[in-house]
Amino acid sequence: MKKVELTLPEIALIAGTRGLLGAGIGLLLADKLKDDQRKAVGWTLFIIGAISTIPLAIQVMGKRK
Repeated sequence: MKKVELTLPEIALIAGTRGLLGAGIGLLLADKLKDDQRKAVGWTLFIIGAISTIPLAIQVMGKRK
């Protein structure tokens, strides 16, 4: 098994991006907002979460031992 050592700020960034991604998906599936508002906010959060995950994933993969 490979181990990865992460700092607390790195873990917080990973959790934050996962949260944005989850919130975006939740809004896309929810019926609480008007359809156009829900889609705009949902897609924005989803895209920010997905895009911000890429550099973090590269960084974590680079720390594998």
